Amino acid sequence: MCGFIGIFRPSGDVFADICDGLIAIQHRGQDAAGIATYDERFHLKRGGGLVRDIFSQADTDTLTGNAGIGHVRYPTIGGGGVENAQPFVVNHPYGIALAHNGNLTNYHELAKSLETENLRLIESSCDAEIILNVLADELDGRRPKAFSVDVLFEAVEATMGRLKGAYSVVGIVAGKGMFAFRDPLGIKPILMSQRDDPDGPAFCIASESVVPDLLDFHQLEDIQPGEAVFVPFRAEGGEDVVRRRLVEREHRPCLFEWVYFARPDSFLDRVSVYKTRLRLGQKMAELWRETEKEVDVVIPIPESSTTAAMSMARELGVKYREGFVKNRYIGRTFIMPSDGERKRSIRAKLNPIQIEFEGKDVLLVDDSIVRGNTSRQIVQLARQAGANKVYFASYSPPLRHPCVYGIDMSTKNEFVAKGRDEKEIAEEIGADFVLYQTLENLEEATREGNECLTSFCNACFTGEYPTGDVTKEMLAAIEGDRLEHHSASGSSS
Repeated sequence: MCGFIGIFRPSGDVFADICDGLIAIQHRGQDAAGIATYDERFHLKRGGGLVRDIFSQADTDTLTGNAGIGHVRYPTIGGGGVENAQPFVVNHPYGIALAHNGNLTNYHELAKSLETENLRLIESSCDAEIILNVLADELDGRRPKAFSVDVLFEAVEATMGRLKGAYSVVGIVAGKGMFAFRDPLGIKPILMSQRDDPDGPAFCIASESVVPDLLDFHQLEDIQPGEAVFVPFRAEGGEDVVRRRLVEREHRPCLFEWVYFARPDSFLDRVSVYKTRLRLGQKMAELWRETEKEVDVVIPIPESSTTAAMSMARELGVKYREGFVKNRYIGRTFIMPSDGERKRSIRAKLNPIQIEFEGKDVLLVDDSIVRGNTSRQIVQLARQAGANKVYFASYSPPLRHPCVYGIDMSTKNEFVAKGRDEKEIAEEIGADFVLYQTLENLEEATREGNECLTSFCNACFTGEYPTGDVTKEMLAAIEGDRLEHHSASGSSS
């Protein structure tokens, strides 16, 4: 999971807007960030940490240009560090800058072929560099033709044919325009919007709709699965934007975006994240009634579960209270690179309001239970604050399978739900009872916002990988990469 933004405007620098956009999606990645702008040449700055720590007012003098792309990184395959920060830039052909969100399942295969067959030096372990070099290779092979949208789209289609996995991409071809494309299943979100600047239309491409909302872009449209988009720098009476569906396959967006990753004020594939979580809370209330267990209060684990917990409490007719105070200067524990960091940060991140727990039967609501370490600590906090009984509800189904498409949620042996039923999970995290959402409910709650979404990527719940190319050997290789990264990051899992 990462986040990106691309902006082109007829005149004026885009650096400030890109910074603001990246801060709006900082929740999608806290490991590193980068910006590449263009004005006759590329200007690039990348660094480790948060956007506010990397960029300053002084960068307005060097990151100049009326087109640019930015990225916030959360490491999946490939470790942290500046060498894996995005965007990446190649100078041949034309000069191309590129950023992406997702994960290539055939990363190692492509890296080897690029180096041995295409004679391209790969200098990082980030798959965005692989995508960029595959695209550059495909464009280079079409150099006898003058650059055109048709040539670019031919190269993008050929690139899609070589890539396996999930990806949404934004980039710039020097002197030509801004482009974007989405994998044929549309697993990762990407959208485009525009606004009317004094000198003509400006365009924004981003991972979530909150970015164009905050930057006053309108006419929001999702880029479709297998679709490529090109925004020419000089339309000269032609089209301001060219769109073409290159590959036709069933749309399978990632369900976990609505569960956890996206901001509640975002829309993804025309579905409100906020309303989806409201509906998930309502469905959890229906399931809770079937347990015939009484509770005194419903308390969310801030912040992604707040909406669902509030909805669940209202449906049950039970008090809703914010029983934990969150330190907002601690990052999202789910996307911290090591288990050790997650364990250390959860106590610093959350502090219970004791009067909301003392002598009460408490229902804690969270978006998910992954490894169980965070949930166990939270249950302990509730008991230490004086709770009589501590029940735990996850408004997503049990996570039992690793994601190979860009979420480093766990390896297969780390999931607390792997090989355990709900009673055993409750014992593992120290709760009196655990309740999970059903997959059917999760899909129904999401689909209600857009009936055109007939299928989803639900691999982390079911183990059914929609790309159809995920083998046991591939899972083993990806798990090995992640365990190595966790070890380097100080994981104790």
